[in-house]
Amino acid sequence: MLRRVAGFQSGFRWSTVGLLALFAITTVVGDADARSRRHHVRHHRTHHVVHRYQPPYASIVVDANSGKIMAAANADSLRHPASLTKMMTLYLLFERLQEGKIKMTTELPVSAHAASMAPSKLGLKPGQSIAVEDAIKSIVTKSANDVAVVVAEALGGSELEFAHMMTAKARALGMMRTNYHNASGLPDSQQLTTAHDQAILARALQDRFPTYFHYFSTQHFVYRGEAMRNHNHMLGHVDGVDGIKTGYIHASGFNIAIDVRRNHRHLVVVMFGGRTARARDARVKGLIDDNIKVASTKRTAPLVVEGWEGKTKLASVSPLPTPAPELPTTAAPKLGSTAPINPTPVKTVLVQPSTMHTASLAPLSLDARKLEQMPSTAEKPTITTVATVKRAPLPVAKPESVASLSAKTALHTAPASAKEHTGWMIQVGAFDDEHEAKVRLEKARLKATHQLGKADPFTERVAKGEKSFYRARFAGLDKTQAQAACKYLKRSDIPCMLLKN
Repeated sequence: MLRRVAGFQSGFRWSTVGLLALFAITTVVGDADARSRRHHVRHHRTHHVVHRYQPPYASIVVDANSGKIMAAANADSLRHPASLTKMMTLYLLFERLQEGKIKMTTELPVSAHAASMAPSKLGLKPGQSIAVEDAIKSIVTKSANDVAVVVAEALGGSELEFAHMMTAKARALGMMRTNYHNASGLPDSQQLTTAHDQAILARALQDRFPTYFHYFSTQHFVYRGEAMRNHNHMLGHVDGVDGIKTGYIHASGFNIAIDVRRNHRHLVVVMFGGRTARARDARVKGLIDDNIKVASTKRTAPLVVEGWEGKTKLASVSPLPTPAPELPTTAAPKLGSTAPINPTPVKTVLVQPSTMHTASLAPLSLDARKLEQMPSTAEKPTITTVATVKRAPLPVAKPESVASLSAKTALHTAPASAKEHTGWMIQVGAFDDEHEAKVRLEKARLKATHQLGKADPFTERVAKGEKSFYRARFAGLDKTQAQAACKYLKRSDIPCMLLKN
């Protein structure tokens, strides 16, 4: 009897153990299966999202030796530059270095605005500073947004003012469809460019700053003990690639401007609209391989610097069925007063191209609609060398129309001599059309009535070959009054330049 009980108890124990083991195995298998299903769902969702993401594509391949455009697709369609913006930020920084106005060891202060930028960033704090050379390397490798703004504020006083300088420089280089609104490339509906324009900039950086271009080939950078790798993964992995910049925001996709040299051949390739960085790099590698073997081995193209003459046409265009980015719309500006506008006497003087040197180009900003209306670069001129960069201010874009101006407010003109105006003056723009210059004068007077109430407004016609443009200026000011007027106008988004006659 005792044996039976003992045997029953032993069998029961083994049965219990078996059931528990079976339950554990089932649970483990079930959990593994559940994890597998969840992973599959996540993978499917991720794959589905990537598959659906189709940023607008654009590309261009330029033979930098001959200047010939070897291949292009949507090369003149508007795109958001993302961090390719920093190519122009560095262009203006290299310019200051070349002029000797700053040094590589110059410390640039960090503001709260700069420190607040979204990543990618170096993580600088307000009150800190960063040396110019470290700023260059961090922008090239990590694409640090906070450092880009540090540079902008150091060179332009404010990021917006620096953006005006960037746009003006773009115009001087012939980048006619590019508009900058910040120094980093962070999302902004007014920040627009084209693949063709970015190819011009990539070439200009090499031709204008051969001493500094090597920074774009920096693969690694260590700052305060932290190592950073260049976002351009084609460096060191694709034969001949020696720069220059990558970028990404959701509206533009994965972008790149690349420079490659093989066997005395030299290509500049720009691409917008990659779904992933890997897909972008693969596409660009294909463009390089398709064109490098038939590229010129001898440099015959003129240097890409400020100034335009001649014409060039796209070699081939293969537009893809991708929409251009949504373009912003802006309302016409309102005048500062609703009171009737009394006619203001304005004199017009004719002068030949002056030898006046200015510290910087007049600020320039275009909205996207005006950029969209500009002709494509299929009819743009090629870039040729000019003897000097410092010259009289270039014509800037026409301002927005002022609806409230009517025939009753037409501005009068009277011949005069430029020698009549002595002392200090301010210039608030330069235009192809004299009427637009007069409209700008009236707008500036209304905005700064207190500062310009006794100033003498006039337009100055400048003849340059068969063309001419009109400068909008106020004279009859002393230095303090001119400085105060310019400061006030700039706060109202009206460009202003201080001049001494």
